[in-house]
Amino acid sequence: MRGLAAGALALLLTAVSPVVAQEPDRVVRQLNFDGNEPLRDEVLASAISTTNSSIFARTFLLRWLGLGEKRYFDEQEFKRDVVRLEVLYRRSGFPNARIDTTLRRDPENVFITFRIQAGVPIRVTSLDVTGLDSLPDELRRETLVDLPLRVGDPFNRFIMQATSDTISRRLRDRGRPSARVFTSFETNKDAQTAVVTFETVPGPRAVIGQVRVVGTNRITPQLVRNLIISRPGRPYAQDELFQSQRNLYASDLFRFATVNIDSTEFEPGSDSVPLVVQVSEAKRRRVRGGLGYGTDDCFRGSLGWTTRNFLGGGGRILDLTSRISKVGVGTPFDWGLANSICGSSREDSVGSAKVNFSLGASIRRPAFLSPNNTIAVSVFTERRSEFKVFLRQETGTTVTFRRDSPRRRIPLSLAYTLSYGRTEATAESFCSSFNACTPDVVALLRQNRVLATLTATGTLPQVNNTFDPSRGSLASAEITWSSRFLGSSSFQQFVRAVADYSWYRPIARDVIFSWRVRGGAIFAPTVDIATQSGNFIPPEQRFYAGGPNDVRGFERNELGPVVYVVPKGEVDTAATQGRDIDPDRVTVAATGGNTLAVGNVELRVPSPVFSSRLRLAAFVDAGGVWQRGGDISAAVIRVTPGIGLRLATPLGPARLDVAYNPYRLQAGTLFQVDAQGGLSPVPGQESYVLGRGGKFTYHVAVGQAF
Repeated sequence: MRGLAAGALALLLTAVSPVVAQEPDRVVRQLNFDGNEPLRDEVLASAISTTNSSIFARTFLLRWLGLGEKRYFDEQEFKRDVVRLEVLYRRSGFPNARIDTTLRRDPENVFITFRIQAGVPIRVTSLDVTGLDSLPDELRRETLVDLPLRVGDPFNRFIMQATSDTISRRLRDRGRPSARVFTSFETNKDAQTAVVTFETVPGPRAVIGQVRVVGTNRITPQLVRNLIISRPGRPYAQDELFQSQRNLYASDLFRFATVNIDSTEFEPGSDSVPLVVQVSEAKRRRVRGGLGYGTDDCFRGSLGWTTRNFLGGGGRILDLTSRISKVGVGTPFDWGLANSICGSSREDSVGSAKVNFSLGASIRRPAFLSPNNTIAVSVFTERRSEFKVFLRQETGTTVTFRRDSPRRRIPLSLAYTLSYGRTEATAESFCSSFNACTPDVVALLRQNRVLATLTATGTLPQVNNTFDPSRGSLASAEITWSSRFLGSSSFQQFVRAVADYSWYRPIARDVIFSWRVRGGAIFAPTVDIATQSGNFIPPEQRFYAGGPNDVRGFERNELGPVVYVVPKGEVDTAATQGRDIDPDRVTVAATGGNTLAVGNVELRVPSPVFSSRLRLAAFVDAGGVWQRGGDISAAVIRVTPGIGLRLATPLGPARLDVAYNPYRLQAGTLFQVDAQGGLSPVPGQESYVLGRGGKFTYHVAVGQAF
């Protein structure tokens, strides 16, 4: 009887209990946002739980491969996502935002679209920063320049917090570790306005106190202290803590390093800031390698071996390196790829003739005689080339001394290089530049010689972003001296100087105006081939121009003095038939010059679509390379305007530039080459000019042009 009652009760409960249907698992094949102009897709996607499947899992033609991650649809989380987006828009300054959805289902998949009407935003009508009156005028200006939140912007609380963090960080970068910022605001929903106030408490100035090092084993704690910028007695600067951390990583001695305020000893408001440096030493040895492909280099590879703390303490690093390129087009690894995927190398009759390589060994010692100094000694043997210009093969040694100024961050370096080798260039280049037009005289210029140079470089970086600057300036200079007093051959002595200055400013929100000037000159006596007196400037030391980073209307090394060469048979045939020389039989070689002048102006603006990642650019490049003295002394300046696209990537901005070039190539002597390889000028063709392939030049590169 009791069993019968239990069975009846179970039957009754089954009858009255609701049946919960099991929702089948569906894959999210599509997730779109429509009408979300104020906020980017990436921001919205990160704020919700529903996630799109990977591209392999949602692309119809690729699903059968079984690759990629499938993400499944959750009905409850999808409903919560609508609320999440509403909250996100409210906190971003759009209190009246409405979120609608379109949901299409099939037995296995679901396709989702969030349709958003942002509505009228609340605008910031007043923005005040108080508490800075006691600071110097210059410091106050530096603290308030280019704040993320400005009058007229939507009242975005996330950006408001970022502005507060920016103010406090700038104060801490300028000697005030206890700086704090308090934020307050008032909103008027009827008037759609907001008033924002940042109340700052700068705190007292402070200096670095005791530095405690934790985690060293083979490396001495004193070496760690010598490697960091923040040292006892220096004014506190938060950005110098990060720079010190970068210096520790750059030394290649540590796999982990942090530099922070020692919170166990620091008292807020104190005029002394103790630091703690935590490190984890890198493995004693490391092997690295890489493979790659380039349009000019064809296939290339590298292999290296590093040992740290070489010969005991002191942080010395021994590096063995090797590189190879032109694999597939150069001897002895010529696989015929110049007719296929390495087709651009066919134009490089000099550099692609042989495989390029480099073998080197170096010992580097950080904190040499001073915490700011690094010294490195290396030996090398290499063969390198410049596209369509020269091929240099040499063996030598280099001693480099580098000093980084901790206060102004001006890196200075001095390098002495002593090498023995030769430079191969086109015969027409030797003939034009040095009147060496016969094989025996050209062979004289190609002989092995000792080249000793002393090179000094300096850089003054004052930009807000190394890879994509929008404010500040960057100046650099380099001087190279080659003399017999340094050990160089008496046949090649010169002084080479080049300087560069770039300037960046925002002229409106996200609109960047920039310009650059670059100039150089080489000074050397005139060479006399017959007596082997005077000086010979190696082709690798001469100036060349044209390419993606200077005058973009020209291809690489195409701007400047050039010479032309044609087979003697073509000249004879053209004279016999009474016609002009066939331009297709003429080849071009850049000879370089001893004077360089380049100027660039560029304006970058946000794109109407995908403005957070895509920018438009308009630019005008002008410049030239010429030879002072001799027969060619007049400066030839070319001006090429253009437009471009800039796409933000993790490696820096990827860019496509299109420049308009109405010019032909520069006038030069036309040489004829006979069967024995001898060159001679074609009579009446001392100012031969060859047209370019088209009036538009295209460049694809990573990083800004300057």
